[in-house]
Amino acid sequence: MKLKLFKKYFLITVSIVAVSLIVLMMILSMVLNNNFTESSYKTLKQCCVQISDSFEDLSNGESDSEFSNIMVSLSQVADSDIFITDSYGAVVMCACEEWQQNKKCTHSSYIVSKKTIERCVSHNKVVISTLGIYKYPHYIAANVLGSDNSFFVFAAKPLSEGKVLLSKISKIYYLWALIPLVIMIIAIYFMTYRLTKPLKSMSEAAKAMTKGDFSKRIPVTSDDEIGELAVSFNMMTNSLSRLESMRRSFVGDVSHELKTPMTTIGGFIDGILDGTINESEHKYYLNIVSQEIKRLSRLVNGMLSMARLESGEFSLKPQKFDFYELLCTIMISQERRIEESKLEISGLDNLKTVQITADKDLIHQVVYNLVDNAIKFSNQSGSISFTLEETNLDLIFTITNTGMGIPENELPYVFERFYKGDKSRSAVKNSTGLGLYIVKTIISAHKGKISVKSKQNEFTSFKVVLPKEIK
Repeated sequence: MKLKLFKKYFLITVSIVAVSLIVLMMILSMVLNNNFTESSYKTLKQCCVQISDSFEDLSNGESDSEFSNIMVSLSQVADSDIFITDSYGAVVMCACEEWQQNKKCTHSSYIVSKKTIERCVSHNKVVISTLGIYKYPHYIAANVLGSDNSFFVFAAKPLSEGKVLLSKISKIYYLWALIPLVIMIIAIYFMTYRLTKPLKSMSEAAKAMTKGDFSKRIPVTSDDEIGELAVSFNMMTNSLSRLESMRRSFVGDVSHELKTPMTTIGGFIDGILDGTINESEHKYYLNIVSQEIKRLSRLVNGMLSMARLESGEFSLKPQKFDFYELLCTIMISQERRIEESKLEISGLDNLKTVQITADKDLIHQVVYNLVDNAIKFSNQSGSISFTLEETNLDLIFTITNTGMGIPENELPYVFERFYKGDKSRSAVKNSTGLGLYIVKTIISAHKGKISVKSKQNEFTSFKVVLPKEIK
């Protein structure tokens, strides 16, 4: 069974903390062990050196009892065994209590091998050995007595003392480490839960979206990265919800747009073919059929343009041309529609020639769509105004029309595909909701920008900033 993200994150974090504490304890144990070993060696070596000095004093008249007392005192202070062997390894004197009483002891029952004596004396660091005397290893330090190397002094201390010390320190360490560890585990638990809860909610919301349910939102409970992710997810959900709504609306609109002209065309053609429509009226009805075909053509061309732009199949074909001339050509082609709506055109006569290098056909589509929208949504006897400016690098074109305008809350969405705003207006004007989406896509491909301003029942204004030369 796969672990959930919460369990994985929690277990991994706790494991890292636990392993870190264990590693820290291991390092601490190594340091303490090394320090204890070094300290033990220094103490034992110092005892051996002092015994050697006292042995020289013994040759100068110091009594055996004084020398023995010095050995016993050093043994007690260092908490270690101190004894002297001859060159053959036999114990000839010991600081233990048993020797003091009987002049023999457990140590004297054994012989230290010559090889062991040489190793202990020649090393400048602590030697760990049993010396053939002890059952368990001891720290050993040794030194030569006298100038003829006939006697050797040994100081020994059990390793178990170091282990006992480390055991005590370990118990203290684990006892005091347990408290912050428990607090840390509790903190990690709640932190992990807090981090993974929004992710779980996002997973549930994503599963709901696959089923067409866009109603779920993620509660934003913080302003950190998780909070930002929740905000972004909610924004994405809102966008997908709008897109799905527009898609459904678009499918319904397209179905209606296709059905109506096709029904009209089919009815009139059948009427002409079966003689229901008089021959004298053929021209009139064929003219209606022609208009409906053009309407279908606009719809299909819009959908094809959108598909081509989204697939990235188009490539820019830049050429140098006069933007003002292009605008005038489009306006002349719309002269009949302008006269029918009794629109007043202003600013066009004051514009100047601006040469740009861009894809002329695509820019023609941009300007045509903007002019077409301005005419469609202008009020009867309204006005359309133009401005055209240029900087060192950019062309700035503005087209403004009077009319119903666009509600402020809909302005951010006017360049989205399938957007149609007021359904009643859109139905009358035969809008497909693709024009402005195509406009923005083309301008973005030219590294330009487009923006919109509007005030309801007054005006709508589109501003295009276009580089005069694309790279």
